[in-house]
Amino acid sequence: MTRCLRHGWESTNSTDHCHPERSTLGGPADLSPWGKRSKGSVLTRLNSDMNLATSQVRVQLPYHLRNLAHIDGEVALEVTPPVTVRAVLDALEASYPMLRGTIRDHDTLARRPFLRFFACEQDLSLDSPDNPLPDAIARGKEPLLIIGAIAGGSPDS
Repeated sequence: MTRCLRHGWESTNSTDHCHPERSTLGGPADLSPWGKRSKGSVLTRLNSDMNLATSQVRVQLPYHLRNLAHIDGEVALEVTPPVTVRAVLDALEASYPMLRGTIRDHDTLARRPFLRFFACEQDLSLDSPDNPLPDAIARGKEPLLIIGAIAGGSPDS
C-alpha cells in the first residue's frame, strides 16, 4: 500500500471484483489525483476533518451530458460510503450544477425515462437508488455507466 499524506490519498493493488476471471492488465485504469491513469490501483481520499474515508467513484456519462458539463472522458467523484446511485448522483450534481435535472427530476429525484444506469454489466435502472453499488464500483475499479437509451425506428427497417 502506498500512502501520500501530503495529498491525502492511498493506493492499493487489487483484482477486478466484478469479473475475477479477468486480470488487471489491459483493464480499466484508475485516475490519480493529477488526472493521470495508473493500472491496478485504487485511490481513496481521506477526509481528515471527519475521520471518514471517501471513495473515488468513476462515472461515464453520455456525450450530450459531457458536452453540457464541458467534461472530456469519465468523471472521478468523491463519495462518502455507503456508495449508492443516489450518493453518486448527489456528488455529480454538486460538482457539476448544470447537470441538475438532466439525469433525474428536480422534484421527485426519479431517474429520467431515457437514461439507464449500469454497474458491472448489470442494469440498475429499476433498482432502488439507495441500494449499495457493487464493491468494484465503490473502489473505482469499474465505472458507473449512465447511458442514454436508444429508441425509435421501425421493425421493417
